[in-house]
Amino acid sequence: MQVPSTEPDGPAGASEHLLDTVRASYRDQRALAERALAQLEDDDWHVRLDPESNSIAIVVRHLAGNMRSRWTDLLTSDGEKPWRDRDGEFAVTDDASEALLEAWHAGWDLTLATLDGLRPSDLAREVTIRGEPHSVAEAVVRQLVHYAQHVGQIVMLAKPLRGDAWRSLSLPTPRREAPEPPLPPR
Repeated sequence: MQVPSTEPDGPAGASEHLLDTVRASYRDQRALAERALAQLEDDDWHVRLDPESNSIAIVVRHLAGNMRSRWTDLLTSDGEKPWRDRDGEFAVTDDASEALLEAWHAGWDLTLATLDGLRPSDLAREVTIRGEPHSVAEAVVRQLVHYAQHVGQIVMLAKPLRGDAWRSLSLPTPRREAPEPPLPPR
């Protein structure tokens, strides 16, 4: 993340600095996930660790649906839109990776465009999510944390699927002399 070139100066400057920092963090999360998604083979998208687990396809579909709902008319309507089918986002389907990526990109583009349109004075405004009031600042941070959690899931699922073909998304993990012991059976 890059530090803004201007120093915060009072509450307005601090709010602008916060917005710049948050915008950069959202972009970093998107880029991290996209570097992982770019390494997937078509079959990797739908692998689930067990019947109760989500595949990468499900996580991507959920994030895209959440973004579309939360960021459409952020300042003027509840973040949980009546047209959203949240439960459907978690259905096991065979959606093509191209369709998933199209929804993913549309969700991120909407999210970032909305964030880019916010002004420091908007941070104290009230919005609702599922009927609960939040300041815009709270809503923005809430979503950043939510997205970061799911981006972590995408990376955690993608890495073992690619095995030795995995290209590190940051500094490579040092090679270990001995393998880690397996987890005990449940």
